Order: sequence, then C-alpha cells, then structure tokens
Amino acid sequence: MTRAGSFSSADVAQEAKIIKRKPVLELKTPDELKKMRRAGKAVAAALKELEAAAVPGVSTAELDRLAASVLEKHGALPAFLGYCGYPAVLCVSINQEVVHGIPDKKRKLHEGDIVSFDMGSVIDGYCGDSAITVPVGKVSKEAAELLQVTRQSLEAAIAAVKPGGFLGDISSAVQTFVEARGMSVVRDFVGHGIGRHLHEEPPVPNYGRPGTGVKLSPGLTIAIEPMVNLGGYDVKVLDNGWTVETADGSLSAHFEHTVAVTEKGCEVLTLL
Repeated sequence: MTRAGSFSSADVAQEAKIIKRKPVLELKTPDELKKMRRAGKAVAAALKELEAAAVPGVSTAELDRLAASVLEKHGALPAFLGYCGYPAVLCVSINQEVVHGIPDKKRKLHEGDIVSFDMGSVIDGYCGDSAITVPVGKVSKEAAELLQVTRQSLEAAIAAVKPGGFLGDISSAVQTFVEARGMSVVRDFVGHGIGRHLHEEPPVPNYGRPGTGVKLSPGLTIAIEPMVNLGGYDVKVLDNGWTVETADGSLSAHFEHTVAVTEKGCEVLTLL
C-alpha cells in the first residue's frame, strides 16, 4: 500500500515531496458518501467483534478469519487483501509494532499485550478504513495511558475538522495533544484521503502547523490515524517488508476513523 496510510516501506523517502506538492482532491457527492457510510459501518462492525475476541490464547490468524467473516456478512469486500501484495484482510500489530503486523496462526495474544486492529472494506466501489488498539486482559498503567491518549488525540483531530479550516489544523491537534502528555507521534507514516481508492490525496500527517496545508471543503473524505509511541517517534520496517516497529522498542498505539467534511463540520463514517 502507499505511504499515505503507511502500507509501502519503499516510498518512505517520498513523504516530503508528497506533502509539499499540490494534491488533486476528489470531493464526494451525497450518493458517494452514502456508499462510504455502508463501507464504514462494515469495518466498524468487524472492529467491534475483534475487540471482544482479543483474549489471551487467540491466534492472529483466527482474528483475521473473524474480520473476513464479518465483512462478508455485511456484503463488503476486504480492502487490504492483495493490496500491493498484502497477504491478509486485517493488520494485527502487537505491543511495539506500530502498523501492518501480518496475521499468523502461530502468533497468539497474551495477557498484558496491547493489540492494534486496522482494516478496510469496499462496498459498491467505495472504501471505509478504521483502526483501534485494545488491551488484552489487564495491561500496565503506561499501556492504558497510551491507549487513552491516542484515542483522545483522534477525537481532538476530528473536532478540528470543519469547512474553511486547514489540514494543518488536524495535524496540529494530534501533535499538540500527544506531545503535551510526553509521548510522540510517528512521522514516517501518515493518514490519507479515501474514497473510490483506499489511498487518495491528501496525505494527513499527525504533526504540523495550524492554518497550513489543504483547505477543507465539504465532500472531502480523509482517514485520520494517529500512531503514537510511548518513546521516540522513530520506526523501522521489519524484514517481511510490511510490519513497522518502534525503533526503541517502546509500546505503540493506533486509532483511525474515516471522516467527511460537511457544510456544518464533519461526519465520522466508520461508526455503527
């Protein structure tokens, strides 16, 4: 997948160019937004079941099968499977893994883990994309705080979405919230536009300055996805070419919603 959305390890060096160029935006019609709501609800339903299934002893491959089953029930196709060669429906990233952990029947969840689920769906040619990070059993105080801060940084970002605002308002909201609490936002991977394609313009960094970047207009749809580390923001891609970990081995969390800019503010499209 592309760097906007963090799926390709090959174009990490391209982010500065991606962010600086003027993007071509596709504003969605009411009919297109209706399709994206359906796709978003399918993802939300799957994430709800995955959260309940995240218990000690379950394998990440079992969770991948569960995600596929829920999408099928909702008449949705998996957006990730086969995308740029990705081999699964679901990304399952555990503890120090930031994003793009590949499901494996030999890898199981353990008490005290935190686990991120990231997935997308396609219905009638339009996509939804969302992610959550959940505790497995009882977790450390630091892990629980990381989950809370990351989730709340997404809420702060969504609150900054309004017509006439700027992309930098969203990016700054995440960075300001997270860094004020002594944590760091990942800079090598970013959010993205979304619609007919899983990844569209514009890139949506989790750091930036308010009042800068793309102006927000009704019909713009983006996936906002804070990726927050307890330690530093540097990351590394593992030898499988997909899984991203924190460089210092610290815990990482990831939350994401697909949202649409509306005439009055914004609508979260990945809710039940």
